[in-house]
Amino acid sequence: MKRRFVGLTDTGVVRTANQDSHSIDDPQGRFFIVADGMGGHAGGEEASRIATEQIKAYLEVHWDDTEMSSGQLLEEAIDKANKSILADQEEHPERKDMGTTVVVTIFRDRPWCAHVGDSRLYLWRKSELEQVTEDHTWVSLAIKSGEISKEQAKHHPWRHVLSQCLGRKDLYKIDLQELDVQPGDVILMCSDGLTEEVPDEKIQDFLSECETCEQTAEKLIEAAKEAGGSDNITVVLVAADD
Repeated sequence: MKRRFVGLTDTGVVRTANQDSHSIDDPQGRFFIVADGMGGHAGGEEASRIATEQIKAYLEVHWDDTEMSSGQLLEEAIDKANKSILADQEEHPERKDMGTTVVVTIFRDRPWCAHVGDSRLYLWRKSELEQVTEDHTWVSLAIKSGEISKEQAKHHPWRHVLSQCLGRKDLYKIDLQELDVQPGDVILMCSDGLTEEVPDEKIQDFLSECETCEQTAEKLIEAAKEAGGSDNITVVLVAADD
């Protein structure tokens, strides 16, 4: 299945530094990575950079390892990234609070994705948008338990509190899943700088009006900035050609 893809990032309107990081396997399009760092300018930038670079390097080295399934490959790559961030924290105590989210998609034997945190993966198909990943946040857990509603979660003061991220010794779960990608589908991977400003309904409309991946990514970022642009914004689009 041929793929068209693009990755764009923007500092946004409010922030002075970009703590997001992303990587695309260009021109082959085998894997795509988005990370959203936290822990101050230097810390957040460093955490997302380490995660992206370590995952990219691990995937490249072990891509053809037939003894390793796609799920194992993703889990090992993210675990390696987490350990690298922890090692950097030990070496640089001033960055001890740094961490990062991550979402990764690979097209190997079958498409797979993995994620930690609240950077998301969506699947757009026939003008319908579905959030595939589940946020690792306090509000997501509270919705599941019935403590708050989805509507309350949109404006809850704890909506940014992560239950999981890289850069923590207690990382206990990396969410892994095989993706059902069909010709004509579009995968959207993004940091919460997009989803905090642009509701899913509007994201769906932009994807439905898609002419090229580049134009759509630019429009999504511009929409987030026009809505306030309070955070860094990263968008990766992967279109499965029919």
